[in-house]
Amino acid sequence: MTEQHTFQAEVQQLLQLMIHSLYSEREIFLRELISNSADACDKLRFEALTDSALMAGDDQLRVRIVADSDAGTLSITDNGIGLTQDEAVEHLGTIARSGTKAFVEQLKAAGKDSDAASLIGQFGVGFYSSFMVAERVVVESRSARSSSDEGVRWSSTGDGSFETESIARAQRGTTITLHLKDDAKEFLETWRLRSLIKKYSDFVAYPVMLPKEVKEDEEPEDEQVNESQALWTRPKDDISDEQYNEFYRGACKQWDEPATRLHFNVEGQLEFTALLFIPSQKPMDLFERDRRGLNLYVRRVFIMDDCTDLLPEYLRFVRGVIDSSDLPLNVSREMLQQQAIIAKIKKILTRRILDHLESLARSEDASEQATFQSIDRTFGPVIREGLVNDPEQKERLSKLARYQSTWTVEQDEAADPAPEHPTRTGLADYVARMSEGQESIYYVTAPSLSAARSSPQLEGYRAKGYEVLLMTEPVDDYAMQYGSLGEFDGKKLVHIAKGAADLEDDESKKALEEARERYADFCGYATEQLPGIKEVRVSNRLTDSPACLVHDDGALSEGMEEMMRRFGQDVPEQERILELNPNHELVSRLHERFAGDNKDGIGDWLHLLRDQAHLAEGGAVKDGAAIAKRMQKLMAQAL
Repeated sequence: MTEQHTFQAEVQQLLQLMIHSLYSEREIFLRELISNSADACDKLRFEALTDSALMAGDDQLRVRIVADSDAGTLSITDNGIGLTQDEAVEHLGTIARSGTKAFVEQLKAAGKDSDAASLIGQFGVGFYSSFMVAERVVVESRSARSSSDEGVRWSSTGDGSFETESIARAQRGTTITLHLKDDAKEFLETWRLRSLIKKYSDFVAYPVMLPKEVKEDEEPEDEQVNESQALWTRPKDDISDEQYNEFYRGACKQWDEPATRLHFNVEGQLEFTALLFIPSQKPMDLFERDRRGLNLYVRRVFIMDDCTDLLPEYLRFVRGVIDSSDLPLNVSREMLQQQAIIAKIKKILTRRILDHLESLARSEDASEQATFQSIDRTFGPVIREGLVNDPEQKERLSKLARYQSTWTVEQDEAADPAPEHPTRTGLADYVARMSEGQESIYYVTAPSLSAARSSPQLEGYRAKGYEVLLMTEPVDDYAMQYGSLGEFDGKKLVHIAKGAADLEDDESKKALEEARERYADFCGYATEQLPGIKEVRVSNRLTDSPACLVHDDGALSEGMEEMMRRFGQDVPEQERILELNPNHELVSRLHERFAGDNKDGIGDWLHLLRDQAHLAEGGAVKDGAAIAKRMQKLMAQAL
């Protein structure tokens, strides 16, 4: 006997929204129905632990999908726990979960052309997504605890009511038959179903079967479409390197070999599994900052790729999967940001990745050392972005930072044979090599290694035997200017082209003071002659060059100015300081001419000193014609 029922009020509202709106993600109905079928199999397997008779005669749990193009129907069948008639009325006709009204309001507010369909499932209403593609839905089911004549048929067109009737059903489990709308017939295509199963349900714990395409004279048979067992759910000892690498290339869509990997479970108040890879080559989307390489699963059901909320930006090169047991199924990107659990997962992932990198960096094993060096060459500048963006991890990131230096360059030049890749040093190793009496860590920023090495500001530090870090990446300029790395191991980091040089001992301080007094008038005159120069002064920073340009403490470096201009920032011209080497023959001769009251041509020579100081540090020529004319004039006078 057929019985007529009315949907709960919230269900009616929900169905109206689904039936009368078109959403861009209608395809998720299949994910929802397969997930429900897998849940039914899970429930049966759990209950069979105490009552093995429930599995009698059919212990191979599975989900089967059949498309009938002639009838325009799509059927999803499982041999799980099944439903009684009372359960069908309760579970399919009402939503007994708190928060349903809030869900309906969210769905209304999301609007017709939004990502609203991704909200489905967050409140346990995934079954109703079938009405987005079906004009009529029929559910036939029998509970594993019921006899074959105690089945139930449930049907509805989504018009506010549904019907139930008792039927005979030999097999336990549930079959959901969707009578598809005319604009949803694409879901009858085998290739379409196969692609959706692979996309959303590839790692569902049970086989998802489709009828195999066979010739007319062949027996029909099914084939499994999904992988069934997610690699990350298996014990690490049971997985070979090649299996890991195949998963990396397939699931992570990479073409190279991973440099290293992390595979771990987190249990307790928070439960998730992570399988992470660090590529050996730069991904092509490395500098698309709104992308991350992690795929998010909930209980082995695919939710989204490029999940930006699971890793900080400076670890965006990491690839892999996160499978959580604590998130709601098909949580949307918008809802993800509101999940407190995501912040906890992000914190754990960041800590684990940095732990792993530190372990490689500290390892005495040659292969692990080589792995870290390879990762640093490929992703070091990206990792060092964290010195700006993540002050909380400053200490750990500073231990991972690697740079070339005057010492590493000398070591590489003296090596026989020369190393394949330039040697780089960490800050801890730098501190261990610091000269006696040295109190600061010195560094210089430049657009290239050659510009850094030839920087005249290095000369005084070389003479003192002080090692100087050569920072040539734009991120290093930014990190030193705006980042949290002001000191390391109690040692202040000092830019050698900013402020006064910290090179004087008692004897040199006295000599410098005498030179300043002797050159005071000349420096004052030079300052007046050079527009854009804040001050001209003598310094002991130089040994071979006649002059160099430096900044005040806290001023933007040349590299930072250029970076900001590239990003469209209006950067005002900064006045710099021209430092003169009083022991250089050119400077002393200019001073003698000035002291002899013969100022003819001194202004041109001072301009030339400033220009060559700018070129020597790797700066770009701003007015090449003016420089050329000045040089021609002075050359003619000299000849």
